[in-house]
Amino acid sequence: MSRAKESPEHRSITPGSDFLQLDVADAPAGGLSDWLAGRLRLAIADGRLPLGSKLPATRVLAGELRVSRGVVTETYQRLIEAGHVVGRGRAGTIVVAAPVPAPPMAPPPPGNRPRSGARSASGGLFAATPGLDVFDALRDIPARIDLSPGVPDLAAFPRAAWLRAERSVLEDLTPPDFRYGNPRGTPALRLAVARWLGRNRGIRVDPGEVVIVAGVAQAIALLAQVLRADGIHRVAVEDPGSLGVRQHLENWGLETPPIPVDAEGVRVDELRASGAAAAMLTPAHQFPTGVVLDGERRRELMRWAGDGGLIIEDDYDAEHRYDRPPVPALRGMLAEQVCYTGSVSKLLAPALRVGWVLVPPRHHDAVVAAKRNADLGNPVLAQLVLARLMESGEMERQLRFVRKLHRRRRDAMIGAIRTHLPDAVVHGAAAGLHLMITFDAPFDDAELAAGALAAGVKVQPLSWHSQRRRSPGLVLGYAASTPTDIAEGIATIGDVRRALT
Repeated sequence: MSRAKESPEHRSITPGSDFLQLDVADAPAGGLSDWLAGRLRLAIADGRLPLGSKLPATRVLAGELRVSRGVVTETYQRLIEAGHVVGRGRAGTIVVAAPVPAPPMAPPPPGNRPRSGARSASGGLFAATPGLDVFDALRDIPARIDLSPGVPDLAAFPRAAWLRAERSVLEDLTPPDFRYGNPRGTPALRLAVARWLGRNRGIRVDPGEVVIVAGVAQAIALLAQVLRADGIHRVAVEDPGSLGVRQHLENWGLETPPIPVDAEGVRVDELRASGAAAAMLTPAHQFPTGVVLDGERRRELMRWAGDGGLIIEDDYDAEHRYDRPPVPALRGMLAEQVCYTGSVSKLLAPALRVGWVLVPPRHHDAVVAAKRNADLGNPVLAQLVLARLMESGEMERQLRFVRKLHRRRRDAMIGAIRTHLPDAVVHGAAAGLHLMITFDAPFDDAELAAGALAAGVKVQPLSWHSQRRRSPGLVLGYAASTPTDIAEGIATIGDVRRALT
């Protein structure tokens, strides 16, 4: 047996593992656990770690990677809490999540550096005014990295907690519980939502006022029908503001006059001048700018509502805050003039299609009737499971967990923007699941988004969300991507930006 000593060159090789071809050199500084968890989640999702496979022992993997055992232990614990794996003592840590089928991926152009003006077939998506199916079309296009806004970390869904709650609910159900439910929602979930809003958003509401809906999109649809029947045909919207929200309102025949948003929030003087009887607003974290409606504007808005104006408050991601104190919901201060909507899409997953709407008493029965006519009510089982999670404290635990996760990813995105897009101005960093960036130099931001997509990175141009001309920019989601992917995605956008100038 040879007893020759290792050469210095051999000892300096970056540590790694044959398991999933892990290379510690790929990990960002100070983010080993986050990097390793992301690699394992990806391997589970794409089938490299199939259902029932066993992860290496923490001591073994830590030794191969030459990291502390605590790094691997923390990573495995994250996967256990998210329901991807289970610890079975001496049997090891076993994968219990099935792989997620993915569409075939189109190869990126050579070098990921498209020529100036280059467009892929998918780039035609950005060539004209966005159609009603633009978000469906964008979701269907495969990409290496998805920086679309509005999506939480779907891999962090609390599968284990959901399964426990579901088993508990099923054990307690009786045969009559499987009948058609109340269109307003199950009493258990309406009570849980009322308590959740009281604890987390400062809203005092009776459970009887809560109507459970299939997400904020359905809440908007129901309110649009009720408002039209009540003689309201114009609902003012923020500008810039959500293209999706505007499309929903216009789909029901409502006009959507744009109201400018500045550093203090929506311009209430412009709202009053528009003559609109209702306004759709995101006051706690304006989409897409991230601006918080300041105190004076809130008082102006309350005076406008006191004169007969109706506010539709979309509280879409108010719980996700990092560097600022909580912002109270308007509904908590002006219940008689505010229709309040929220959901679990940004906290758990959009696929659940569970949300809620609170409306003033004069509109309540009409909203319930519209909900009944739409679908007879949300599925009962999912409502009862969600109620169990809310009442048990699991939702608060999940919120604390994803806040830390999202904050690290936000920081990674800001750092990458400073490096690869130094002329970009970052907006809305203190909260939420996305950033808005703008540029002083005039150019076509849709062309930038098209070029990024051709290079394998999904983003949304700011022009999609603007009715009036404004500075070009992008809306970038960070919650659903690892820091490594975020850095690579922003670097690619920087390459495309330079190629277009």
